[in-house]
Amino acid sequence: MSDLRSKFLEVYSVLKSELLNDPAFEFTDVSRQWVERMLDYNVLGGKLNRGLSVIDSLKLLKDGRELTDDEIFHASALGWCIEWLQAYFLVLDDIMDSSHTRRGQPCWFRLPKIGMIAVNDGILLRNHIPRVLKKHFRGKPYYVDLLDLFNERHGQLIDLITTHEGEKDLSKYSLALHRRIVQYKTAYYSFYLPVACALLMAGEDLESHVDVKNILIEMGTYFQVQDDYLDCFGDPEVIGKFGTDIQDFKCSWLVVKALELSNEEQKKLLHENYGKDDQTCIEKVKELYKVLDIQGVFLEYESSSYQKLTKSIESHSSKAVQAVLKSFLAKIYKRQK
Repeated sequence: MSDLRSKFLEVYSVLKSELLNDPAFEFTDVSRQWVERMLDYNVLGGKLNRGLSVIDSLKLLKDGRELTDDEIFHASALGWCIEWLQAYFLVLDDIMDSSHTRRGQPCWFRLPKIGMIAVNDGILLRNHIPRVLKKHFRGKPYYVDLLDLFNERHGQLIDLITTHEGEKDLSKYSLALHRRIVQYKTAYYSFYLPVACALLMAGEDLESHVDVKNILIEMGTYFQVQDDYLDCFGDPEVIGKFGTDIQDFKCSWLVVKALELSNEEQKKLLHENYGKDDQTCIEKVKELYKVLDIQGVFLEYESSSYQKLTKSIESHSSKAVQAVLKSFLAKIYKRQK
């Protein structure tokens, strides 16, 4: 795995060098240095799971045979396109949420002399993706499919609209809204996109794999519900951050479930205390979660989701596709961080 990771990182250096010298961007020496620093700060530094899973998935689709250097390079390039997309989301997301830290370091826009130039950097990150695709995939039969995949609409906007300052209205929050936010914000590009890239590289037609997309979107939803749960009940030492969903007025699965299970008095308590950056209010919400046994509700959801996903995966006709889906599920089931 470490060998694969180092090969993957080598491809980052190649792509970065190509982009910095791409005549389409007309960089000066100063702007080139800026962009290089911006890329290293925002594209690197994560766990790289999304990117690496393109290579893992392709290998499983090829029945576990060793990939050629060319296949590793192209799978890595697509993996990096997903990491670039992730970086674009996070840079802009942090500005919209007025966040302070990301991956244990200050958010890019919080650094001295960066500020709102980060908006431009986010757009630049987004614009790098078609350049990489054009350079390395233009001659491939699945080039147009890749462009479609990376241009699917994404759901940062719904998230922002529903948590708009001064518009704090809990009654807008529902399981259906949570699901929509999650589908566009997490499930699509963290779960479906890596597998879709691998399927295209393996010569598969995405139209005939709608069931795979549905399973992965379902898995991504389960992953986000876990995230919402860990934000409140996880150990900050283990997950590496303190949860802030309650004071940030997030459309979390926990608050949606609490609203479903609450009586009128409990609903009133939620409306009065949710979304307030005040320790007393936060504790009142957490206490209500305990009273409603939201932890128990989550464990029940986790168990039924796992059974449902396993059943869907096992009913798939291709053993290779089953192996890909099972590897994703195994990575996230009962995770603690």
